[in-house]
Amino acid sequence: MGRGAIILIALVGLAIYYFSNREVNPYSGRAEFNTISINQASKLGAQSYAQILQQERGNLLCPTLSAGACMDDDLEVVATVREIGERLEKAAIELEQDYLEAGYDFTPVAREFEWTFNVIDSEQPNAFCLPGGYVAIYTGIMDITGNYDGEVTLADIDDPDKLAVVMGHEIGHALAHHGAKRMSQGQLAQLGMAAVAVGVGDMDAGQRQMVMATLGMAAQGGLMAFSREHEAEADKIGLELLVRACYDPREAPELWERMGKVGGQRPPEWMSTHPASDTRAENFRQWMPEAMDQYEQNCGPLR
Repeated sequence: MGRGAIILIALVGLAIYYFSNREVNPYSGRAEFNTISINQASKLGAQSYAQILQQERGNLLCPTLSAGACMDDDLEVVATVREIGERLEKAAIELEQDYLEAGYDFTPVAREFEWTFNVIDSEQPNAFCLPGGYVAIYTGIMDITGNYDGEVTLADIDDPDKLAVVMGHEIGHALAHHGAKRMSQGQLAQLGMAAVAVGVGDMDAGQRQMVMATLGMAAQGGLMAFSREHEAEADKIGLELLVRACYDPREAPELWERMGKVGGQRPPEWMSTHPASDTRAENFRQWMPEAMDQYEQNCGPLR
């Protein structure tokens, strides 16, 4: 069989596989490829979370919120994170219900997730929400979301709105199943590369290497663009959660301007898995009028 015929058959098979494994994303309205079920993703999330907490067990702040088991300052930090988490969880349940009532056909997850919120004492400015609702906040991000004075103190949680922006964003990833979709896209890219590798197997080594390198770069670029879309979508979902939970949406643009100053020079946006911080701040400014209207409908006038 000729090389072209082999590649064509493989691509047709991949197309059938792709179109038979798409699901509607209520947050974008698009049909998106995903081969990993909610159950599978949640189990993977629980396993990964347990491993991370085990690795960080010496740095975990007040896991049981027991006053006798940890310092008062740590207790206050964890209590604040969990209060934000509970409000965002409630907002997520309401948001999914609204989408269902609007006629979107999808499986809601917010009511089924095993929501868990923990704080890890680390200089790393990070936060995440794994599939299943497993959230961790690293103390290193709290000065960026707090008073931005160069050190992490209790003063950083006096105004929790920017921290709620970060947590809403991470929860947005879990609600939209971004982790499962990225894994699925990666698997699809690998299958495509394998199919082409079979088709060009009779080329000389130099030509084959050039073809595969070119395809690899194209696949990587596609996956990075896909990831940037997810980041922007998680920002938008997080903003919806924010105003439903009555946190001030006006804090979001400044937060991303701050984030742009963390970690030194970054690659151009088209070479990154994340939109540039300036892009994200501008997105929030464009979304802000609607967000403020929603906030005032849900929570009363903004001061």
